[in-house]
This record gives sequence, structure tokens and C-alpha cells, in this order.
Amino acid sequence: MTNYARILDPEVLAFVRRTEQFYPADAATRPIAEQRAFYDAMCRAFHAGRPPGVTTRDVRIGDMGARIYLPPGGEEAPAAVLYLHGGGFFLGGLESHDDVCAEICAGAGLPVVAADYRLCPEHPHPAAYEDALSAARWTLARFNLPLILAGDSAGGALAASAAHALRAEAPLAGMALIYPGLGGETDSGSWVRHAHAPLLTRDEALACNALRHGGAPPAAPGPDAAPLRDVDFSGLPPTVVFHAECDPLSDDGPAYAARILAAGGRALAVEEKGLVHGYLRARRMSGRAADAFARILAAIGALAEGRWPPLP
Repeated sequence: MTNYARILDPEVLAFVRRTEQFYPADAATRPIAEQRAFYDAMCRAFHAGRPPGVTTRDVRIGDMGARIYLPPGGEEAPAAVLYLHGGGFFLGGLESHDDVCAEICAGAGLPVVAADYRLCPEHPHPAAYEDALSAARWTLARFNLPLILAGDSAGGALAASAAHALRAEAPLAGMALIYPGLGGETDSGSWVRHAHAPLLTRDEALACNALRHGGAPPAAPGPDAAPLRDVDFSGLPPTVVFHAECDPLSDDGPAYAARILAAGGRALAVEEKGLVHGYLRARRMSGRAADAFARILAAIGALAEGRWPPLP
């Protein structure tokens, strides 16, 4: 079994301990409403505030809530960002990643739209995917700018699935995917090597996928649920995938980048050494996580300007 006490530095271990304090030992067996309450409390505790000058406005995209973040310079920008939050498809919302979206807005100098997509189990797949498409199309129409699709964990998967559907119809400036689960093989590689990683285990990731589908996931999912299962990776926008070393999902990032490269596109997988799933919230506690977040901001800014990010 992997010895995480040797891989993770004291700052990351402190982040893991602080996160775990919000969850009782039997959290995974509690009702969904209680699990959401634990997650929301954790998110509030880690909320770092919004940078000065960022303004926000809550809007509706059909029946879906959304939040617009504008940088100090307003809407004048080379691109806009749609950010899709993580949370295993059943947790999170506009508040869970509010500070992350605000910091992306300020750090990259771009308008950001956060979408409050429908959650399972009340709304199983393809509800969240359909909402991601609606939010992407709305953002393109609202700002009339090339679009960067971004998101973490489940949100990264939704962003990639949306790109596969929209690549022929929309001006996509790029993708920035943060420790996404993209439908890779679950019985080998990082799924086995980091099956018991802190903050996300293999069993937890599989349970989220089952919950998303309202039971056993399909044997042959399409790219709307598992982008890695697509048969065509051509025409996708420039993509940077950030994956944590100590995460069962880690191998999905390099596998996805390799598929895009093989199809003639531009893609890069950036492994964040000594980090765990969910490290975005550690950016104020961990030097490694702060550096990783800086690379995310740099990648989004470069993609918006049509440049290839100078990473890692």
C-alpha cells in the first residue's frame, strides 16, 4: 500500500487532516442531504474570499442558476471562461467554488461564468451534461467571445464532454481540466496504485459514477459521460489537463492528452507531484498547491490569448 506520509509534505498532510475534520467516519453511508451539508460546511471553511475589483451577478440560464464574474477591467477580454464545479456530480454549487472562480477571473483577467448544473441522484445523467451544454452556448452568446471550458473533478469531465459535442459548432479557445475523471480503465494504473489515496479513493470514485447513472454505469458509455471512450479526438481545442500524483483519477489526464495529440491536436498533461484530489482548496495552505494554481491561471490566460502555455 502506498505510504502517503512519505509522499505528501507536511503542508499537504495538514490540508488533508483539516478536510477530513468535516466528515464523520460513516459519511459515505449518510443520506445525500447530510453528505451535502458536510461538503458545504467544508467549502465555507476554506472559502478565501474574492479578490478586490471582481464584480458578480447571479443570473438564470433557463431553469439553471449561474453566476457571472467580471474582472476589474470589465467585459473587454480575448475570451470568456465557463467553469464547471467538482463534487462527484452530487455535491457543490455556486458557493462551493465561488472563490476559485473569482480568483480565475482576477488572475486571468477574463469573464467567468459558473453554472449551477443539476445534481444526481435527483437528476441522473445526462442532466448535468445537458446543463453544461446549455451553459456553454449561453456564455458564447452572452459575451460573443471564444470560450475556454474549465472545471475540476466532475466539472472537468463535464467540460471535456461539452467540448466533444461543441467542437464543430462553437469557437472554443481551449480547455483547462483539473484532476478530471474522464472514463479511463478502473482496474489498472493509478486506479489501483492510488486506490486508497487521501480525499478520494477508488471506491468513492466508482460510487460517484454509479450515483450519476442511477445504478450500474453503462458498459460502453459514450463521450457525453466518458470523454476517453470517444472514437474521434480531432477538432478539439488546445487542452491542458492538470492531474494530481496521489489520485486514483491521475492516469486519465495523460491518457486524454495522448488521444488529442494522436489526432493532431495540441494537449499537455501536467502532473502535480505530491498533491491529492481536491488540491485547489489547499492553495492557501500549501506551497505546492499554490504553485499548481498559478500554473492553472497561466494556462487559462495563455489559451485566452491564443498562446500555448509555457508549462510546466
